[in-house]
Amino acid sequence: MVYALLKGEQIPDSKSVWKISLAGILMLTVGNAFLAWVEQYLPSGLAAILVATVPLWFVLLDKKQWKYYFSNKQIIIGLIVGFAGVILLFTGKSSADLFNSKMKIISLLVLTVCTIGWTIGSLYSKYQQTNGSTLMKVSIQMLAAGIVNFIGGFALNEQQNFILKTISWQSVGALAYLIVMGSLVAYMAYVWLLSIRPASLVGTYAYVNPVVAVFLGWLIANEHVNTQKIIGLLIVIAGLVVVNMSKEKKVAVISASSHKLSKVENVQECDPSGLRINSREAS
Repeated sequence: MVYALLKGEQIPDSKSVWKISLAGILMLTVGNAFLAWVEQYLPSGLAAILVATVPLWFVLLDKKQWKYYFSNKQIIIGLIVGFAGVILLFTGKSSADLFNSKMKIISLLVLTVCTIGWTIGSLYSKYQQTNGSTLMKVSIQMLAAGIVNFIGGFALNEQQNFILKTISWQSVGALAYLIVMGSLVAYMAYVWLLSIRPASLVGTYAYVNPVVAVFLGWLIANEHVNTQKIIGLLIVIAGLVVVNMSKEKKVAVISASSHKLSKVENVQECDPSGLRINSREAS
């Protein structure tokens, strides 16, 4: 926000600030902070699968785009194929005794709320009319969610387990990386894309994250990648290709229609010799 103000940008009106803040709380508190709490009790693989349902929630909750989504079979097929790939990617990591623990059942419900909260917050951010640039909106969202998360952390007495001297330089480096790449780059790009693209297409990032996680785990942490993971990765990529092909097909159809329309207009405006007809002479 300081950088935006130094650039000469103005803080939006109070109504816009409230709307932007609500979107930030839904996405970054309900969507992200709740997820961090849930992962204390649920296997990471199961959490990844449920987070990957975000594009499907977009299709179900984005009522304004229902006609576009449900009339485009490639989008629906691509989303289902991609989700199937994520399931295959993490099959075998879920605990067999998932429903034998009360906290795991509660965490499962909270995780479902996380995905729905992120989806609703994204749609609210997309469709609500607010003032301000993407940079200003993102900064307000993060500030509002940060305040709520800070209060929530103290309410849960998490400060009791915080010991400054136990923080390693690796942790500091990881935090700095997340601030730069996660917040300043990825999240800002996400909010910007929401404003110009259909939400379900933007939401397919949830399919990309597991692919990147598996690749980096193999590259950096020497994690084993078996045949099942490779097949899952290929299925995820296939789903993304199908979704994006539907977008390119739509653009091509629109371009072709526009070109035909312009040719018709040119024919109507010209006589057989190629000269423009004056409207008075034609009458």
